[in-house]
Amino acid sequence: MNLELTDEQIALRDAARGVLSRFDTVAAAREALETPGTLPDLWPASVDAGWPGLVVAERHGGIELGLFEAMLVAEELGKVLASVPFIGVVPAAALLSLGDHPAAAPTAEGELRPVYVPACPPSPRVDDDVWTVDGIDGERIAAPVVHRDGSAWSVTGTVGWVPDAPGADLLVVVAIDDGRPVALVVDAGAAGVEIESETRYDATRRMANIHLDGAVATALSCSEQDIAGAWYSAQALLAAEAVGTVDTCLALATAYAKERFTFGRAIGSYQAIKHELVETLRRLQNARALLLNVGWAAGAAPDDVSMAASAARYSSGQALDFAARSLINVHGGIGATWEHDAPLYFRRAQLSRRLVGGVGGAADRLADESLARARRAVEAAGVR
Repeated sequence: MNLELTDEQIALRDAARGVLSRFDTVAAAREALETPGTLPDLWPASVDAGWPGLVVAERHGGIELGLFEAMLVAEELGKVLASVPFIGVVPAAALLSLGDHPAAAPTAEGELRPVYVPACPPSPRVDDDVWTVDGIDGERIAAPVVHRDGSAWSVTGTVGWVPDAPGADLLVVVAIDDGRPVALVVDAGAAGVEIESETRYDATRRMANIHLDGAVATALSCSEQDIAGAWYSAQALLAAEAVGTVDTCLALATAYAKERFTFGRAIGSYQAIKHELVETLRRLQNARALLLNVGWAAGAAPDDVSMAASAARYSSGQALDFAARSLINVHGGIGATWEHDAPLYFRRAQLSRRLVGGVGGAADRLADESLARARRAVEAAGVR
């Protein structure tokens, strides 16, 4: 495994940082909480930077980079709490490209904005083929279902809390057709489609509950492995975004610990503060190492991506929760007030860890994968 970024990856990361530096996204996050609906539209900047086409094949006009490169951009977005439609767009663009859909090219150009409507693959530990989605009330429910009438396809079902869904032109929906998963393309403005926008807790995260009632759909020629891969790509992107936010939390807390004095000493010299900052750093480094593992697996060991992405999602989610709380703790009383931006990072941490199956779901997946592999190893060895 090469732990060093290539020159091209460094250029991509630095370019993303440069694009985002043109916007005061943290101030926009604060303003959006006080005045809902005021977030700046960063989609044009995203299009100019080529992000919609990052993982789209060159034959469709995309850049044809990999998951790891997309994760580098997601990390930069997380550092500044940017409200760029990215988590939902990248997996959708990948499925459109893999399925050679006509919308892949306009997606790469930024003329169309698709959104991934996610469904979680079945557990390898449980003997069933149930794909599930986030329900509106927080429970896991069955994925939408396909109906066929000759050559006509339609889809019915509800998926809750879909990132980046408001304003999307196309929905790339994972649904069930005769017990098997299929990726469908649905026009967001079609009859039978309701996109119910939601803003909860973290105003920088555009989300929607999606209701489908016999919506006309077309199927993508994607394999079950491709469809499952989209889920794990979303997990990895959320992990990378979280790592970026942890990085910022640590930087802000460390800077304040150096400049804030009490009893004649910088508070960073006190053991309690030192321990908190070091623990944040430890969690950050652990999560970043697991992100590198996702990048390696995506290129060299596709069968390991599910475990790698789940481990990264869990570790980064836990790290962000700790880092956001620590940022408030280090700042003391002011850290819990609107005099400081620390609550914005806490809000991001608490909402992000619940999206797309949640950090708990990633932990369950990791445990299930580990147990399933252990069982196969035992069976292969003939141990009883």
